[in-house]
Amino acid sequence: MAQNQTTAPTLFDRALLAQRQRRAAALGPAGFLLDRVAGDMDERLAAVTRDFVDSADIWTPGEGLQTRLRSRLPSIRRVAPSDSMQEVLQLAPESLDLAVSALAFQFVNDLPGLLTQIRRALRPDGLLLAAMIGGDTLTELRQSFAAAEAECEGGISPRVVPFADLRDVGSLLQRAGLALPVTDVDRILVRYDNVFALMQDLRRMGATNVLVERRRAPTRRATLLKMTQIYGERFSDSDGRIRATFDVIWLSAWAPHESQQKPLRPGSAKASLETAVKGAKNKS
Repeated sequence: MAQNQTTAPTLFDRALLAQRQRRAAALGPAGFLLDRVAGDMDERLAAVTRDFVDSADIWTPGEGLQTRLRSRLPSIRRVAPSDSMQEVLQLAPESLDLAVSALAFQFVNDLPGLLTQIRRALRPDGLLLAAMIGGDTLTELRQSFAAAEAECEGGISPRVVPFADLRDVGSLLQRAGLALPVTDVDRILVRYDNVFALMQDLRRMGATNVLVERRRAPTRRATLLKMTQIYGERFSDSDGRIRATFDVIWLSAWAPHESQQKPLRPGSAKASLETAVKGAKNKS
């Protein structure tokens, strides 16, 4: 009997994403987020006391990350961003000591599947280190568009992509079979003169709306003007400049290896919590 297989929903039009990333490169990309992530990744790798012989950069836009890491990593190859709905990595099993990725995973339809592919490509005790946009990124733009559409059009449409939160990402690492998962968030607040400057930066990042269920009709002028008004009223500082939130979720995990620290088995502790608490009270 054939088994039912669940498939991830198709949220993102990856062909459109590739097209918009090419357009962003032609316009002159807004690279401040990617530059910051590349610098942070360099520092995080410096804290890992081991050598990585074979490394791959998974789908990071452009070549800035590889350029930054090349002095540290003797062999790093680029796995180009995919515009395929299949999201298949052409990586041989156990061929990598390190996989890195910067600001790409937020546009993956099947993130659990991609993480599983990376885990298979890592050698035992190989490392995955990645950064993705998530959390409350662009919450100001999302709220302003929703309020404007509700007032001007009587309903709302998806304008900003849904982002994973920290707990979701940690669970996905474990689900993919990776060990010792660690996640954290770097919140970056960027200020702009107006909403249009923010939207121009998003275009130059190749990060405008690529949802499959996006609205195809152009935004009404009245809705756009109302959105800018609401944004300014709710999310501006005393000098009139507006704020935009970018949450960068960092994730790291290792391919399983027998040398790694294992969690204690339930009931294997040599002293009870009650005994420890009593001892602490006696010392006070």
